[in-house]
Amino acid sequence: MTMQSQVIPHSVLHEIVLAEPRGFCAGVDRAIEIVERALLKFGAPIYVRHEIVHNTFVVEELKQKGAIFIEELSDVPPGATLVFSAHGVSKAIEHEAIARGFQIFDATCPLVTKVHVEIAKLAKEGFEFIMIGHKGHPEVEGTMGQLDVGIIHLVEEVDDVARVAPRQTEKLAVVTQTTLSMDDALEISTAIKARFPGIREPKQQDICYATQNRQDAVKILSSQVDLLIVVGSPTSSNSNRLREVAQKRGTSSYMVDSAAELQPHWFDGVQSVGLTAGASAPEVLVQEVMQRIKAMGVVAVRKMDGIVETIKFPLPMGLKLQPAQANMTPLGQAPEPVAEIPVDLHAGFHQNK
Repeated sequence: MTMQSQVIPHSVLHEIVLAEPRGFCAGVDRAIEIVERALLKFGAPIYVRHEIVHNTFVVEELKQKGAIFIEELSDVPPGATLVFSAHGVSKAIEHEAIARGFQIFDATCPLVTKVHVEIAKLAKEGFEFIMIGHKGHPEVEGTMGQLDVGIIHLVEEVDDVARVAPRQTEKLAVVTQTTLSMDDALEISTAIKARFPGIREPKQQDICYATQNRQDAVKILSSQVDLLIVVGSPTSSNSNRLREVAQKRGTSSYMVDSAAELQPHWFDGVQSVGLTAGASAPEVLVQEVMQRIKAMGVVAVRKMDGIVETIKFPLPMGLKLQPAQANMTPLGQAPEPVAEIPVDLHAGFHQNK
């Protein structure tokens, strides 16, 4: 079907405002590049444990290139190349993969790895942990799976805090899923500190820079528009949080996996539309959504002022390509020059006074 035949007639809509920053973060860029480089270097198939990132377009594109996404390591043949997703895996999964003799490349976001390093260090000192996160999310499963059962206690909302039953409270620390709403995490963290005043917190918050930057942008943008569209897949935690941030500020907000999901009635009486994307959503989808909305009669498109992200995480060893292989186009987004910034994986905790 052509774009012209899909046009939604609208006489009020005037402006699209693009959020800045939006879309891919450094951890997502790195994870996708690991899979693409593995495919180029070793050939298809490459096996990936769980979706490399939570985006339908990205997963389907990588499937077409030869990636096979699995949940059980028993589905991977002996001697195959295996990539761990950006969300991280438990120690049990890691040890099983090693025991099965796979060639392993770890695409875990370095900011998630930082959390794993922190809790492993404190666990050796006898600490237990309260983790703020969503049950069943692969990042939460991977982080809780770094230690024995019963050492990390999960809380999803404020009411859960009263039910936490650590074996001791002398050595207790809090960690957070990196893709949560900052406001929700702060509310739960406040309740935790009220019940456990001496609990340790990270020196640097666990919610990642990209999650924070995108939520901050939405907080500003939501006051400037009548409607916010978030590009992201339903399974994407950080994309869902962007929608919630706008809604909590009284701005109508919807999340779409593609331009085809836009609904005409969303735009009734709307003059200005904000457009953003979760950290796992490629820019190509943002542009398709923007063109779809422009076809309604929009006369202006502008980009809000915002933080320019320059972080780039290093790749694991063993993925260097030959010159003929190295000229690849990044999936879903044109490459931009960035400055490489090291990540401190050994940042510790400070004690509440």
